[in-house]
Amino acid sequence: MDIRLDEGFLFGMGAFETIAVEKGKPILLEKHIERLEKAADFLRLGSCSERGVSKEKVFSYLAGQDSEITDHGVLKIVCSAENMFFQMRKNIYSEEDYAKGFVTDISKVRRNETSPLVYHKTLNYGDCILEKRAAMAAGINEKVFINTKGQISEGTVSNIFFVRKNMIYTPQLSCGLLPGILREYVMSKFSVVETIIYPDERMYYEECFVTNSLMGVMPVKQLGNICFPHRTRAEEVRTIYESEKMSL
Repeated sequence: MDIRLDEGFLFGMGAFETIAVEKGKPILLEKHIERLEKAADFLRLGSCSERGVSKEKVFSYLAGQDSEITDHGVLKIVCSAENMFFQMRKNIYSEEDYAKGFVTDISKVRRNETSPLVYHKTLNYGDCILEKRAAMAAGINEKVFINTKGQISEGTVSNIFFVRKNMIYTPQLSCGLLPGILREYVMSKFSVVETIIYPDERMYYEECFVTNSLMGVMPVKQLGNICFPHRTRAEEVRTIYESEKMSL
């Protein structure tokens, strides 16, 4: 692979998408390409479609990959001013993860809701990677950022949802978070209230779950010192998503 050292690799001025691939099918591919185009436009990287990112190009690439990976895998598309490439890897999430549910904690790193980079999936991803590594080193699954105002924002690699009296709540975009593809899906299928949630309000919710394109819908059993004993709504959301994802 020929990589040019442009501003994407020198300064993080690039964008990427990670797309779940199940049985050779990239899930919600059009939504991912659309978001990549928006990020490329924001960073002035040029048109992704004119540079070869299309449904046809993706399917052609997947057809040349090992079926062992594309059966339950991850397609990564990386775009910078002078680079555009695809990568494949296995999807690490399993049924065992869903059965256990995630254990999470509040990150000590603040999410900067004033930065425009927060709202795009860019190569400026250091905070997320470092805090994800810190979570794993601590024996937990995920860290959750709060912003400079002390409001819950998002996970290191996920969007977060809470449930109270069967109603689903999630932080507003203005709290400083990436508008996730699965977040958008959940909000299109269910009644979801976008609101401001503070960490000390966790105890008032009965359920919590996180989403991203690779894990889908993941129940959270603990966030810091607060446990969530129920997962009824999370299971409902996950069941519907799993039943529909191959047609998305």
